[in-house]
Order: sequence, then C-alpha cells, then structure tokens
Amino acid sequence: MRRSLTWVAVHSLAIALALMFLAPLVFLFLASAMSDEQTLGPALWPRSWHFENYAEVFAKDDFVTWWRNTLIYAFGATAAMLVSSVPVAYAMARFRFCGERVAMLLLVAGMMLPPQVTIVPLYLVWAQQLHLNGTLWPLILPLLFGDAFSIFLLRQFLMTIPQEYFDAAKVDGCGELRTVFRVVLPMARPAIAAVALFQFFFAWNDYFGPQIYTSENPGAWTLAYGLAGFNSAHSVHWNQTIAATLLVMAPVIVVFFFAQRVFVQGVTLTGVKG
Repeated sequence: MRRSLTWVAVHSLAIALALMFLAPLVFLFLASAMSDEQTLGPALWPRSWHFENYAEVFAKDDFVTWWRNTLIYAFGATAAMLVSSVPVAYAMARFRFCGERVAMLLLVAGMMLPPQVTIVPLYLVWAQQLHLNGTLWPLILPLLFGDAFSIFLLRQFLMTIPQEYFDAAKVDGCGELRTVFRVVLPMARPAIAAVALFQFFFAWNDYFGPQIYTSENPGAWTLAYGLAGFNSAHSVHWNQTIAATLLVMAPVIVVFFFAQRVFVQGVTLTGVKG
C-alpha cells in the first residue's frame, strides 16, 4: 500500500496531465452515445446507450468514400515523400558540391514559405494547365519532388552517422545505391518513421488542400473537408456530429499509440525538441 501511494505521489503531475488530456475524449465518447435530446441537455452520462449513431454516420453523406479518399491521400503522400526525400537528404548530408550552402539556404527558405503564398500559381498549373482539379493528384504529385521539412530532418539525422560506416561499405564494394539500401535505410529507420508519421498526420488532418482542389467534386472529398460539411448538414444532431469526429480522430490516435516509441526516438535523434 505504501509503495502504491509513493508511486502515485511521484507521478501525480503526470497523472493530472493525463486526466486533463483524456477528459475531453471521454466526454466526446459519452456524448456520441447519447440521444438527440440528451446531448443538448446538462447530463454528462447517457441515460441509454445509442451506439447506432456510429452506424448512422457511416450510412450518411458518403462517409466511407471520405475514408477511402483520406487513406489514398495519406498513404500516397507519405510514400511519395519518402521516395523523393530520402535520396535528396542522403545527397545533402554526404556529398560536397559547389553551391551546397545555397542549396541549404533554399531548403530552409522552402520550410519557412507558407503554402498560402504559392497556392495561386500552383492552382493555375494543376487546374488550368493539367486539368487535375477535382482530384487528389495535385496534393500527392508535388511530394514526388521532395518535401523541405522532411529533407531537413532526414539530413540532420544522416549527418550523425559516422563516416566509418560508409567507408566500410565502400571497402565491401557497395556503390552509392547499395549503401543507401544496406547502410542508410536500416540505420535511419527511426528518422524515416518520424518524417513518415509527420506527413501521414498532416495529410490525414489536411483541410486546406482538399478544400482548394476537391471542393467541386464531392466524390474526392477527404474526412477533414467532408466533416465540415457533415457538421453544417447535421448541426442539430450533435450526437452524430461528435460520433463522426471521433471516427476521424480514432485512426490517428491508434497509429500514434502503437508508433509512439519509434516516433519519439526519431524526433529526438533528428534534433526536433521543445
């Protein structure tokens, strides 16, 4: 008993913070299982459980289509980012070339440039020149040219790998491509997982991009954009609105729960702190 009380006293601050973060989620879950009338009342506990609210959410407003589009966007954008960013980060970390500082300056400038600044010319290219408006391609294809934030994080991690590993790979007869697959990718797994999760979470929660490119085609809406329309269409039915919100939040929470160890490790090793 004394040991348990000591543990609670030592971890009291962590327990208080955990309760603060969990309380809104618990409230949302309880509200999502209430009836229409009780949701608008002062009660905090459901008088009767209405889990059919979740089934009704899936049956309305192409919710399954939004899920499919969000999965395509999130996984497609993450894969495109990794394919393009890992080689660039490796080159910037290991090769010495003329204009290296200029390339690094442009990379940092790309991180600082807000997307709202470039959205007009990009929209003119994707919508008027390539006629891809109303699809998710304008959100996925640009990542095949690299992502400044991901390249920067990966470069910072690759700079910490000792040169001896690369020298040993060259002695064994490995070229640059084999070195990337045999040395860099296994050792950079935490950093790659960190940037992949950053991109996945960004794509999953992205509202601005789908609003710009897919607003005219409801069949290409994602969960973040479709949920806004769902809220306006079902503003009276707060139980279903909250249930839809939880269904959008749940995958991100589950992914982070299972990947938090490698995510925290990768963030720490790439130097993103505070």
